Amino acid sequence: MKKKHTKILLVDDEPDILEIVGYNLNQEGYQIFTATNGKEAIAKAKKELPDLIIMDVMMPEMDGMEACENIRKIPELANVIITFLTARSEDYSQVAGFDAGADDYITKPIKPKLLVSKVKALLRRLKEQEQNSETLNVGGIEINREEYKIVQDGVEIALPRKEFELFYLLASKPGKVFKRDEILDKVWGNEVVVGGRTIDVHIRKLREKIGEDLFKTIKGVGYKFEV
Repeated sequence: MKKKHTKILLVDDEPDILEIVGYNLNQEGYQIFTATNGKEAIAKAKKELPDLIIMDVMMPEMDGMEACENIRKIPELANVIITFLTARSEDYSQVAGFDAGADDYITKPIKPKLLVSKVKALLRRLKEQEQNSETLNVGGIEINREEYKIVQDGVEIALPRKEFELFYLLASKPGKVFKRDEILDKVWGNEVVVGGRTIDVHIRKLREKIGEDLFKTIKGVGYKFEV
């Protein structure tokens, strides 16, 4: 996806934040739109259909959490990536953000260059959505769902079925935080899971076989795959 075709909606009630963040992302070639509260964000999102929404939490009229929940209910915005950019760094606030449907949670203050890097990482998943649903190529790792095969740096890695399905789920959306309940539902479904640490054990095995730094733990929430 070309940058000039990538739309980013910035939502914050502080003009300085909109100006600084908007300037830095615009310099990277992204198309920038702005809103100053949750209600305006929903209207702008419906009109512009952005690829990414960067939103504050505390805002007048409608806060970011409520706006995020509402946006997630709009069919034409089903694939939009939403990240919060906020000064609220408490664990419970981050958990609430992910529960509302956010893909990521970034705390202020943050250096512009680092924010741009995070935005680029979030937008990588849009490229993955354009690939064949049966085959993914993420960070030099080829994942073939039909053959249950993984090739990393030219070497084929054998994974048991559940490890493969967990890896495929996380790698299908690099950077997205998958909550534990979502992982259990999508990987194990109605099967009986023995012990509450089943996911942790599978993640540990994936780290050993594929790479320690590729699988990030989000305390109290779940896991994400980063390249």
